[in-house]
Amino acid sequence: MPPPLPPLRPSATLLIGLTCLGSGVALAAGRQLLLRLAPPLNPTTPQAALAAARYRSLDPQRRRDAALLLSAQPGRTTQERRRLLQGQGWGRSVLAAVALKQSAQAAAASGHPREAQALWRSLLRRFPDQPASADALYALGAEEPRRREELLRRFPAHPAALAAALERGDSLHLARWGARWPGAEPLLVARCEEPNTALSPQEREQLATALLQLGQRTVAQRCLGDAPLPDALQLKLGRSLLRGSAEEQNRGQLLLLNLARQRSDGPTGQEAAALLAEEPGNGIVPLLRELPAPLQASPAVQARLALEGVIPWQPVLQRWPAEPSSWELQWQLARRALLQRQWQQAASVLSQINSAWLPAPLAARQLFWQGYAAQELNRPEQAERFWNRLLQVQPAGYYSWRALVRLGRDQTVPEAAPASAEPGPELPWQPLGSGDAQIEELWRTGQTLEAWESWRSRNGGRPPEGARQLLLEGRLRTGIGDDWTGLGQLEFANLRLPQGSCREQWRREQQQHPRRFQRELTEAALAEGVDRELLWGVARQESRFSPAVASPVGAVGLLQLMPETAAELAGSPQSRTALENAGLNARLGARYLNRLRQRWQNQPFLMVASYNAGPGAVASWLGPERPDPQREPELWTEAIPYPETRLYVKKVLGNRWSYRLLSGSPDRLCSAR
Repeated sequence: MPPPLPPLRPSATLLIGLTCLGSGVALAAGRQLLLRLAPPLNPTTPQAALAAARYRSLDPQRRRDAALLLSAQPGRTTQERRRLLQGQGWGRSVLAAVALKQSAQAAAASGHPREAQALWRSLLRRFPDQPASADALYALGAEEPRRREELLRRFPAHPAALAAALERGDSLHLARWGARWPGAEPLLVARCEEPNTALSPQEREQLATALLQLGQRTVAQRCLGDAPLPDALQLKLGRSLLRGSAEEQNRGQLLLLNLARQRSDGPTGQEAAALLAEEPGNGIVPLLRELPAPLQASPAVQARLALEGVIPWQPVLQRWPAEPSSWELQWQLARRALLQRQWQQAASVLSQINSAWLPAPLAARQLFWQGYAAQELNRPEQAERFWNRLLQVQPAGYYSWRALVRLGRDQTVPEAAPASAEPGPELPWQPLGSGDAQIEELWRTGQTLEAWESWRSRNGGRPPEGARQLLLEGRLRTGIGDDWTGLGQLEFANLRLPQGSCREQWRREQQQHPRRFQRELTEAALAEGVDRELLWGVARQESRFSPAVASPVGAVGLLQLMPETAAELAGSPQSRTALENAGLNARLGARYLNRLRQRWQNQPFLMVASYNAGPGAVASWLGPERPDPQREPELWTEAIPYPETRLYVKKVLGNRWSYRLLSGSPDRLCSAR
């Protein structure tokens, strides 16, 4: 038996203790450092990594992030979501509020009402000011009506409040905070048309403003009666009338003219004059001449007078190169010269504004036609420089495609993925960039609906102000599948935002090209022998991926088929309900495109123009005195006499190219300058 060890001296005991303590501190610090260095979880994190973080991470915040991301994945059952979110409502983070809300919803949906009630009350008690609590007030309000009153007062623009207002028939609340909420329109119309309705002037104005948003011009005017209107409402009414019948357009023009005269020294007069200046036709010039002198000297009016040849155009472009009205003036003058094959004149007009000052889509258009004119003037090296610069400014879209074709490089871009490939993400995830930390957390953890509801609630339901807000709201709307509004907002924002880097423009194009209805469009493409990217391009332009939408002339569904055309393609009459089925609509639309492809011997410009205007109209645009659609398709497109079809062809074919291109990497085009 070995002899006992001698007792440790106090100094040795202290040394060992300090060593152990230091090791523990070092291990803890190391663990925290590793946690901080771990990349944040987001919707692009692989499934296996999310599962590992959910069950094995040492960081409780990371475990919750993973739980929220997993629960947000399509196809999750209620029971799966309930299990994933259980116990994740700890702390004071906005994610805790969302976890409580979604746990309550899952409990209610799986038949546990008491648990749901307890979770709703906990959410309301702990997070009274978070938008998620609006849903708690709505749910608890089913048995406690005072909760609904509180909801309408505290979160008036939140979707839960709009749903509550619809249920109680509160048309005034909907008029102020959510005119476009589904089901609101009949209530607003009925409230205005009720006989002997006691409404204050302010309430009438609120109802009329909401009805104008919905295009209900006649009802809005009846609602207003003969009372004097505020300037803002007159502007809205005038703008709405300009989109109506010929008689309404005349009334709108006179309303705006009178308003401009009365408010010539302020922003209202400027806006009224600008709206008048945008009206098509030579008949608007006499009205512009009736404006007060300060408004006749405004950029928008001067640009219109220059376009009509009343005044010289050069001073307008030189004085206001950053005005959208000058951009439009430059393009219309250049297009006129291009169609007359006046290449030197076109080049001169296009050089008047530096392309770096234009938003990327407009700069791309300018650079393409500068290259085209240079080529026609036998300056091939200059043309190549313009087209290469275009590819850096706007790497995707119609003019990117045409520049690559003119450079002989379109075949260097990889082919699109086979139509039989497995469906991928509909919309690549990217950070939102809202500047709001809570909304960013929601977006990062896959809570797109919560992010949208928070944005709408905090913004009071007001329309976006400026291109940046428009971009943000458009991304939030497309994130929740509201492509009808969201894609329109993204497109307009991109026409006003300053140019970004090549990679930033690539990301903007990705945001504008979600890959909706992958299964339906893939099956239609395979069955009918057409290009899937073309189907995506048509669907995006026709309906913005909204299967239930119908046009004013009666076209229905994803690819906007007229019932007569659909009946001929299907071999039997098709109801509107049937045509709202995305699979059937895609199949019939693809069949029609295939027929057009055969008729026009695979000429995409003629195919797409025919889809919009009809084959007969397209046939009338062919002939020896017109541009050749095979040799000079860009010029042929600009010669189309229908403005809608002219734009349509460029949009659809640009979409088709973007869908093909954006499936790859930006490295091929976004090289160093």
